[in-house]
Amino acid sequence: MAGATGALGRPLLDRLRARGHQVTAMVRTASRAPAGGTVVADGLDPAAVTAAVRAARPDVVVHQMTALRGLTADALDATARLRTEGTANLIATGVGRLVATSIAFAAAPSGGPVVDEDAPLYLESPDPAWAQTVRAVAELERLVLAEPTGIVLRHGVLYGPGTAYARDGHTGQAVARGRLPLAGDGSGVTSFVHVDDAAAATVAAVESTATGVFHITDDDPAPAAVWLPALAERLGGPPPRAVPAPLAARLIGWFPTFQLTEMRGAANERARTELGWKPARPSWRTGLGGD
Repeated sequence: MAGATGALGRPLLDRLRARGHQVTAMVRTASRAPAGGTVVADGLDPAAVTAAVRAARPDVVVHQMTALRGLTADALDATARLRTEGTANLIATGVGRLVATSIAFAAAPSGGPVVDEDAPLYLESPDPAWAQTVRAVAELERLVLAEPTGIVLRHGVLYGPGTAYARDGHTGQAVARGRLPLAGDGSGVTSFVHVDDAAAATVAAVESTATGVFHITDDDPAPAAVWLPALAERLGGPPPRAVPAPLAARLIGWFPTFQLTEMRGAANERARTELGWKPARPSWRTGLGGD
């Protein structure tokens, strides 16, 4: 498993091992290695990746490498490279089945409020950082789907322990302190998924022969005008103040404003039908903002 130390990696390791899978975790530094079998390799180093994969001799590679310790320019650049160069490095090793993580919120702001996997991606975003992110996601998906047994899981916005939406996470703290306003009419739709449900979907993909692209989201896509006040109330924060979208962009940045005003939700019917997966937490309403 390439990328085993994040909010999703650790519950996924536990689930895979509980199902009887022998898992080798590929980590960039030994100091972050989880318990159990590990190999150390930088995903951007082709020779190191090849050596790591040859040492593990996996039947399936789970690829969820990112560098998103924060939404800095350096972190976004590194993550874009991991999604492009890192994916190519894994494929070059001749792996068998490749299960790759993508995102379910990269759709262009067109069509209905909730879209399926065939909706176009926002490749021509006016924001350079988001355009870079979406183009890297598109390249990851292109590379994986060119493989005969490749499968892409587009996760919704993650919540749960270790995520930005936990009580102690970046977004959770901003909401609790009244620092995330409600931009415009709050009509942007977010599809959430708990980290445990995302992990369960990945296990289902590992054990399946399905190929293609799948949205991994809960059953309750919600506009910002609904989920943001609910999160503020859960965290004991003040109701979010309404501000015009142009002002919000100056206060909180382009992407948060896009999420709150234009983002499309993601339908999960394909994953239910073809992967046999469904979220154990069908709605964010019972756990968003929890620890």
